[in-house]
This record gives sequence, C-alpha cells and structure tokens, in this order.
Amino acid sequence: MDWLARWQNNKIGWHVDAVNRSLIDYFELLELAPGASVFVPLCGKSLDMIYLSEMGYTVIGVELSAIGVKQFFVDNSLPYSVNQINGFVLYESERIKIYCGDYFSLGAEHLSSVSAVYDRASLIALDLDLREKYAQHLAAIIPLDARILLLTLIYPQHQMSGPPFSVSNSEVESLFSSAFQYRQLHCFNDIDNEPKFLRAGVDYVENAAYLLQKGRE
Repeated sequence: MDWLARWQNNKIGWHVDAVNRSLIDYFELLELAPGASVFVPLCGKSLDMIYLSEMGYTVIGVELSAIGVKQFFVDNSLPYSVNQINGFVLYESERIKIYCGDYFSLGAEHLSSVSAVYDRASLIALDLDLREKYAQHLAAIIPLDARILLLTLIYPQHQMSGPPFSVSNSEVESLFSSAFQYRQLHCFNDIDNEPKFLRAGVDYVENAAYLLQKGRE
C-alpha cells in the first residue's frame, strides 16, 4: 500500500497522539534563536509541530497527502489559508506552513530561513533505495550550519517488513557523514513501548537519536 493510499484508508499507524519524548529531551541541542524556523520533512499531522510552534518557532513542513495536511489544521483548530506556489499547495497558519507535494521537489529557496530540521519518521519511512536520495537532497536544500535532530529505529528487518524501516548506526554514518558532522545521542531497546513490534514477535527495537550539523563542502 503506497503513502497516499494509507492516508485514504486511514492506515496511519505511525501517527502518535503525543509529543515525542526525544524532541522534548534534546530540543535545546538545536540551539535555536527566538523565532527561528524548523523544517519537518514528511510531517503528516504530527503534534510535534504544535509543540514547536507553541515554543515560539516557525514550522515549515512538507507532506505528500492533502488528507494529512487538512486533518492537521482541522484537528488542532488552526485557521489556515491555501495557495498555489511553485508547484505546491501551501497550507499556512500563523506559525505553521506546510507544502503539500513531493519532498524531492523542494528547493533551497523554500528553506532559506531554516535553522534546524526535525526528522522523527521521515528517513525510516523510506525504503533503502530512497534513503540515500533523501539524505543527499536534504543536504542540498538546507542552509549551511543547520542542525538536525534525527530519530531512527533499529530492529531485525527480516522479522518484520517496514515501514517504518530499520536504519542502523552504520547506515546513518554512510548517509550523512560526507556532508554533516554527527553524533549519536542515545540508542536503547524500547520494545516495551512498541506494541506493533511486540505483536509481530520482533526480538528487539532500539530507539536511536542523532544530532547532525551541515558542514562546509
């Protein structure tokens, strides 16, 4: 089932009705100035965007599904405008704007104001062939020195098919080390908080977090 069909059929098991704990724990490491902009790729209708906006930051998201974008604004009672811009449909409220369209069509001009990126479920939503393309495109469109809080999962991929997919520490290094400085913030077995994986009989699920910063070429 593809991404748009999942939204159409409400098969959105990745959506969580709570702010992600790692975002709260590591948010200060992004070292954001007051009013700075944060990019949230493949944002869906994540409540993490509400958290960021309520902290006084501007959120720029991109999401392929119009259903997901509309649900985000309606569910959170946010008035919004809709405009066509550069091949995207732009949904915009006071502190949150979401480009509805293909992430790979975003250019540096869309993200020129961005100081940080928050990736909770973008990289792990993509299969192996797309993850390298995703990382290369992200490096190309965000400003120099922008920081990234990247969250991943690591589990025996042969025991369950994704998404979300397993992305190891060595793959993170391979994908990002050429353009980013990076360090792992944590990595621990969190399977007791992952009922989907428990039901599938997966042996373990490691919750991992990384801080990256785009360096000079």
